[in-house]
Amino acid sequence: MGFFDRFRSRAEEAPLPGLAALLEARGVPSSLPGLEGLASGFEAHRKPEEREAWADAVAELHQQGLPLPEPWIDAQDHLLPELVPAWQAEREGRWSRGFIDGLRQRIRVGEVVMPSAWLKLWDQPADDVLELALDHLRHRSGGAFERLPSGIYRGPWRDGFDAARLLLPEIWHGLFKDQHPFLAIPAADTLLATPQILLPKLMDEVGRMIQAGRPALQLAVLERIDDKLMTARLQDPHPMSAPQRELKHLDLIEALRIQEKDLDPALGRPASVAIVKTTQGKPLTLASWEAGTPVLLPETDLIAFSAANGEPLAICWRQTLPRIQELRGEAVAIWGPRRVRYEGFPTEEQLSRLERFATAEQMRAMLAQPGNRPAPAAPRPATGGTGGNALSSPGATTLPRHLQGAGLGVQDPE
Repeated sequence: MGFFDRFRSRAEEAPLPGLAALLEARGVPSSLPGLEGLASGFEAHRKPEEREAWADAVAELHQQGLPLPEPWIDAQDHLLPELVPAWQAEREGRWSRGFIDGLRQRIRVGEVVMPSAWLKLWDQPADDVLELALDHLRHRSGGAFERLPSGIYRGPWRDGFDAARLLLPEIWHGLFKDQHPFLAIPAADTLLATPQILLPKLMDEVGRMIQAGRPALQLAVLERIDDKLMTARLQDPHPMSAPQRELKHLDLIEALRIQEKDLDPALGRPASVAIVKTTQGKPLTLASWEAGTPVLLPETDLIAFSAANGEPLAICWRQTLPRIQELRGEAVAIWGPRRVRYEGFPTEEQLSRLERFATAEQMRAMLAQPGNRPAPAAPRPATGGTGGNALSSPGATTLPRHLQGAGLGVQDPE
C-alpha cells in the first residue's frame, strides 16, 4: 500500500456515531441537565466503542435517577473520601473499594456519593480520583489529637470526615510509640485512639455514643498490628473480648435491621435477632423462628424455636441445623448479611437432632425471669423485633461497669 492509499482508506471509514443518536437508541433524552457541559468529553473519543461506552454511562445514570456530574475541571476540587460499612456500600451501589473487613471507601463529590459511571464520563481512572480525594483530605487534616479527660484521644476536626482519616495512616500511626494502638470510628465525625492500657476507656466512649443515639458507622473497635489495620480480634481471656464481641453483634444487627426494609414481604417473615449471654457472660446472637410461616433466617449463633402460638420449644445452635437434612433452605438474593429462607418447620423429632443451648423448660424459665423481660429500646442501635435481649441469662454479664447500661444488652440489675 502506497503512502497516499493510507489517507484514502481512512476517508472511507464509517463516520463516528453522534451523541444524540446514541442516547435516542437507549431511550435517554438529549436534554438532560448538565449534559451540554460534558459533551466535549464525548467528542474527544475517536473510536465508536468508546463513544458507545460513554453513552452507556449516561443511560445508566438516567435509569438509576442519578444526576450527571460537573465537568472534571470543576468537580476535581470537591472530592473527599469517606468510609462506610460494607453492607451500606453494597446496598447503595455507588463506586466503592474495600478498605478492611467490614468497611469500604467511597468518594464524595460535594454532597453526592460518586457513582462508577462518573469515572467514564470524566475519562478518569479510579486510582487517580481516589488519590486526589485523599490529598484534599490530607490538606484539611492539620491539628493534633485532643486528649479527653478519660485519657483517650479524639481527632480535632469533627467535620464529618474524621473516620475517613483512617485512610491517612500518617495522621494517627505515630500517636503511641512502641505501644499497641486501638482506634474507633463509632460515627463519621469521630475518630478515637488509645493505647492498649486504656482500651476500656475507649469502649466506654463508644458506649456513651450508643446511649446518645448517634448514627453509627462501626461500633466494634479497630487495632493496628504492625502496619496492618483490622477489626480488633480480642480473644478470651482478654478482659474486653466480651464487650468487643457484643459491639460486633450490634453492628450485624444494625445491618439486618436495615436489610429488612428491602426484603420482599412475600418471601416470609424476617427472623428477629437479639443478643443473649451464656452463664460465663459470652454474648451470642439469637434468631427467633416461629412455626406457621416461612422464615428468612440470618447466620446467628443460636435459633429460638417457638410454636405458632408462641410456646417455647428449644434454643439450639444454628450450626447444627444441617443435621435436619429434610429441611432445605434457599439463600435469599439480598445485599449484606446472608439469609436463608425456610418454608417448613422442624418436627419434634427433627429438633431433637440439634445441639441444645436451652430446652423448652429452660427457655420458658429464662423468659419468666424478671430481669430478662425486654428492656426499653435504646435510642441506638435497634436490635430487631425481640426488644433486644429478652433471653439474656440473669447475672451473667462480664461487661465492665463502664459499659453497663450502655445499650449493649440486658445487664445485671445491680
